[in-house]
Amino acid sequence: MSILIKPLVTEKFSAMNEHGKYGFVVEKKANKVQIRQEVERKYGVTVEFVNTMIQPGKSKVRSTKAGIIKGKSKTYKKAVVKLADGDIIDFYSGI
Repeated sequence: MSILIKPLVTEKFSAMNEHGKYGFVVEKKANKVQIRQEVERKYGVTVEFVNTMIQPGKSKVRSTKAGIIKGKSKTYKKAVVKLADGDIIDFYSGI
């Protein structure tokens, strides 16, 4: 099973891509060394540093005809990876 679940392609991370920083949703138990090795292996780039953070799940409440429905989104871990100068990752190459 891969440590990298999916890349974060949001407006904020797209702006960070210009500065060599990329975001990924990763496995909760993965550490920074494992994330660095997986990005270097999968994309063939050199990683300078990795920052990780755990994004807590948010409560969701919806009002419907049947009544109020309560739920929660999942907690996930995300990593911000800074690449060496000159290295880039193209998420859109397979499209």
